[in-house]
Amino acid sequence: MDRIKPEIDAQTQTELEAAVFRRLVSHLRNRTDVQNIDLMNLAGFCRNCLSNWLKDAADGRGIALSKDESREHVYGMPYETWKATHQTEASPAQQAAFAKAAPEPHGS
Repeated sequence: MDRIKPEIDAQTQTELEAAVFRRLVSHLRNRTDVQNIDLMNLAGFCRNCLSNWLKDAADGRGIALSKDESREHVYGMPYETWKATHQTEASPAQQAAFAKAAPEPHGS
């Protein structure tokens, strides 16, 4: 990945990027009104994608992290609890937009 600025060393850049990830996850935990399908339709990724990317990164470093553990980290609670508490049924308009966008397989 490109450096933010040439004078920023790799360790500092990693720390900055990690802080951004933590802030994004915190933001998404607080914005439970924003559904995953909305994120997918607008940005092509969602909370599940983030949790899959986290698991992929752990796998790449030989760190055991289950899918459930990575989702709990992103959602701030077990995924099934989040779904029962915050997930709503996708509207026909949301489903149509999702089908039209034809995103890559979920979590890629």
